[in-house]
Amino acid sequence: MLMPSLFGENLFDEFFGDLDREMRHMDRRLYGKNAAREMKTDVREHEDHYEVDIDLPGFTKDDITLELENGYLTVTAAKGLDKDETTKKGTVIRRERYAGTLQRSFYVGDGLTEADIKAKLENGVLSLSLPKAEAKKLPEKKTIMIEG
Repeated sequence: MLMPSLFGENLFDEFFGDLDREMRHMDRRLYGKNAAREMKTDVREHEDHYEVDIDLPGFTKDDITLELENGYLTVTAAKGLDKDETTKKGTVIRRERYAGTLQRSFYVGDGLTEADIKAKLENGVLSLSLPKAEAKKLPEKKTIMIEG
């Protein structure tokens, strides 16, 4: 179908582009332009365990929840702000800190329990230690004799 050149070649891309752009920036309202860099995670493997470090600057241990369900470890960090606009520090003119929740899930296997996972929050970094599940031993190859 021929479209009038008045609209250009990407009429619908431009039309839906604003909506799509708005959806992509929703979480930016939560943590500003740095939202894409929140909850950066490093995973290191050792012989007997894994170490997971998650950046959570500005969160306290009371703000963070760890849940283990169906083999998935979910890390949730929630932060609220005081609603009082006037404090001893003065009246808020511009606010770049927001309230909200960040969450990530990792599959850690069905063999782990809450007691197996060690967690520590230090200098805005949540450090987790997860033991490796023992590898299941594969059965030996056996030959089945055929009668006849």
